[in-house]
Amino acid sequence: MKKKIAILGSTGSIGKSLLKIIKKNKKENFQIILLTANKNYKELLKQTKIFKVKNVIINNKLSFKKFKSLNKNKNLNIYNNFNELDKIFKSKLDYTMNSIVGLEGLEPTLQIIKYTKTIAIANKESIICGWNLINKKLIDNNTKFIPVDSEHFSIWYAIQNLKKSNINKVFLTASGGPLLNLNKKKIQKVSVKDVLKHPTWKMGKKISIDSSTLMNKVFEVIEAKNIFNLNLDKISILIHPKSYIHALISFNDGMIKIIAHETTMDIPILNSLFNERNPNYQNKGIKLKLLNNLNLSQVDTKRFPIINILKKIPQKISLYETVIVSANDQLVRLYLNNKIKYNDISNKLLKFLNLKEFVKLKKITPSTLSDIINLDKYVRLKIKSKSV
Repeated sequence: MKKKIAILGSTGSIGKSLLKIIKKNKKENFQIILLTANKNYKELLKQTKIFKVKNVIINNKLSFKKFKSLNKNKNLNIYNNFNELDKIFKSKLDYTMNSIVGLEGLEPTLQIIKYTKTIAIANKESIICGWNLINKKLIDNNTKFIPVDSEHFSIWYAIQNLKKSNINKVFLTASGGPLLNLNKKKIQKVSVKDVLKHPTWKMGKKISIDSSTLMNKVFEVIEAKNIFNLNLDKISILIHPKSYIHALISFNDGMIKIIAHETTMDIPILNSLFNERNPNYQNKGIKLKLLNNLNLSQVDTKRFPIINILKKIPQKISLYETVIVSANDQLVRLYLNNKIKYNDISNKLLKFLNLKEFVKLKKITPSTLSDIINLDKYVRLKIKSKSV
């Protein structure tokens, strides 16, 4: 029986990787019910032909029109938004991947959960800002959740069928990015080109900047807190330049689990799809040279001041996390557009998060999607007015 799947954000890196995995593992065993994209209509059109897709959603109106004009498949249903999912799904999907980037991925996540047995989420903003809304939908619809970030997949993989009460400490690893060993005085003048040269991962511009400041790890700590319902004091970050270890877990019984794999997202993606150890992955074996030289170290908060944000995070999910996500995203955009200097990302963000109007949001839990979306818009406008 064919496995019915949907891929939200199929033209991005995660979506493309998933489609490659499906192709390698006998694509005839899968039936892709839905693919979605924002602007990349040409790539989406190719995907629909290769995988004989039944339905597509293209959010961008101009791309939607261009796709319709180029498409010659009369059996392909083309939609402009996620409000017509009832027309697309006649029965529950086996698997959905949400790889839409940014807060734009939260609404589709909430909408599609009831239509799928399993949802794999690679959208960190959704988990950070709206986990309580997502988790309620998961419970109400008896939908299984699998995190796709390599660190969170590693934790999820390691603690299956184990009592979380036995967890003593969880360590997430960070490569430290391209500026790890750069003289601190030179960081202020570093070019965008240099910041984007990630030493171990191939990533987009936004996430590469976040990796260099360690903001990406701040996000991942919040994600881990939410997903695994852990106290913040049970989660730490270790610098690991080789990116071979993705998570370490220390247990109260004295045992330690170290989860390692190659620096490729194919492994968590493949395992989330099959939800088992898949024999078709060509394992290259253990890299002993890397294991013999792990070079793990504590985070230098002077080099990575943005890590101090973790001291501000409330234990219970709140609207404050939306402020963090939105403000950082807007500051990174300003940096990429040469409006601010590299160090301004951390400095301005830390100051911005201390504003009284935002600090009070630590006590407010988001109750609707609109709470998050409206706050996101407000924060972005405020950053623009203060930073340009």
